[in-house]
Amino acid sequence: MTASVPRIPTVDLGPWLTGGAEARARTAAAVDAALRTAGFLLVSGHGVERSLRAEIRELARGFFRLPASAKEAYAVRVGGRGWLGPGTEANGYAEGAETPPDLKESFSFASDEPTGDPAVDAEWFLPNAWPREVPGLRPAVERYLTAMRTLSDRLLGLLGVALGEEEDFFTRHTAHPTWGFNINWYPGREVVGEPQPGQFRIGPHTDFGTVTVLDRQSGKGGLQIFTDEGGWEDAPYDPEADALTVNIGDLMAHWSGGRWRSGRHRVLPPPADAPAEELMSLVYFYECDPGTVIRGVDSHAHLRAQLDAIALD
Repeated sequence: MTASVPRIPTVDLGPWLTGGAEARARTAAAVDAALRTAGFLLVSGHGVERSLRAEIRELARGFFRLPASAKEAYAVRVGGRGWLGPGTEANGYAEGAETPPDLKESFSFASDEPTGDPAVDAEWFLPNAWPREVPGLRPAVERYLTAMRTLSDRLLGLLGVALGEEEDFFTRHTAHPTWGFNINWYPGREVVGEPQPGQFRIGPHTDFGTVTVLDRQSGKGGLQIFTDEGGWEDAPYDPEADALTVNIGDLMAHWSGGRWRSGRHRVLPPPADAPAEELMSLVYFYECDPGTVIRGVDSHAHLRAQLDAIALD
């Protein structure tokens, strides 16, 4: 790939959404190239309000800074709906690596609109928890989730064409999909202490499902991605374009027949030269309908197995 074509480009969704056939084809080709190289791209023109993301961060910070005794009322294990406190998760286990716990806290939400199938609903469509101490969080998050669902289906339509298929190739399997949304808090060393050898804010891994949409903050202890050409490198960040980071997971890579790669990534620990650095990420994991079989793989059996693998309790 030439120097003028970055491995991880910023793709403007405007031409895809409103342009003609030629502009849509160029956009699809750029997405295909990025997903074949690293499994990552940035997207601008997404229509998700910057002010809404800032509001969620401010509200969530109010929760994370509560005493542990207050947060414990919402404690859950990985895959649940509520607070994931220190020591509950190690993403490196998804790759089979035994690593120390990830240096983060999360508040997790997930799909909550029942399908009417009791067995499916009991596992994948349960009510979310909303912290009483931060009443404004619910309306802000619900607005964000609506925007994420719309954006994710648009991205899947784009991915269908990028793969050389019909635009509904993936979205025909998102009539009643599962999703997860994590607000990840990465506090400084005054909260988490000195990192252990091999300990990260999030350990190296690939995501498990179809497509992930990430709104993140840049920092010395921030996101890194892995490519064959560059190894581990800081993920690109494009605040001027108000770009969101998009990566595909294991199921989407499998769905593409191996054409695309699942984006391997990690989040560095709080740096020694900026020990008080605090970051927060909004991470939306979009999946498909329960029961979807992808090239012989039960999508949700795979998701459950991977969620269980990274849980430390």
